[in-house]
Amino acid sequence: MGRIALIAHDEKKPALIEFATRHESTLTDCDLVATGTTGKRLQEETDLEVERKESGPYGGDLMIGAEVAADELDGIVFLRDPLRAQPHEPDISALLRICDVHDVALATNLASAELLVEGLLE
Repeated sequence: MGRIALIAHDEKKPALIEFATRHESTLTDCDLVATGTTGKRLQEETDLEVERKESGPYGGDLMIGAEVAADELDGIVFLRDPLRAQPHEPDISALLRICDVHDVALATNLASAELLVEGLLE
């Protein structure tokens, strides 16, 4: 049905788990990829199969960005914490930029994530 990346900053991981649980029947039909800790939480707390990359600060955002550049992703849900500085902000900016360059759907909050799932998947 599509290849979707799921990413969340620490403070947003519970919201992403809740989102994934709510859309589990749809996401089950997708090829899912996630950064390390987010992927681990998704595997532990849902029945979804998730390919895990490195954690964001260890290059996971860049690994997902490489998939965007290779035209291997249909969309990304990246629940960011806009109120906290992230030590790997340059990697995050690069991921957002490559999504814009390659016209890949990118949801950075729950409202846009809902639209992404409805638009791309349902």
